Amino acid sequence: MLVDVGKELLVALGCTVLLAKSGREGIETYKKNKDKIDMVLLDMIMPEMGGSETYDRLKEINSDIKVLLSSGYSINGPAKEILPRGCNGFIQKPFSMKDLSQKLREILDKR
Repeated sequence: MLVDVGKELLVALGCTVLLAKSGREGIETYKKNKDKIDMVLLDMIMPEMGGSETYDRLKEINSDIKVLLSSGYSINGPAKEILPRGCNGFIQKPFSMKDLSQKLREILDKR
């Protein structure tokens, strides 16, 4: 349900969204569509493979990938170890459409 709500928020912001409901599925989706993907919104807690390992695998595929990390935990929680490894930003759940829009714009404008 949260994935679907997130998708609707992103669509409302004008984004094209490819969904993945697990870390493994996210990696496969990225491999197949990497030329069409500008950014990945990655959750820390996911089925099959957590955000940290998923992030590392995505960076192996594309070292320049843009990733916005999302978590219900504070930035001082598990996200603290991913950000120094090159993650482009962090947003704590629950977040508003305005906050999400601002974070996406900040990251995409840093091309």
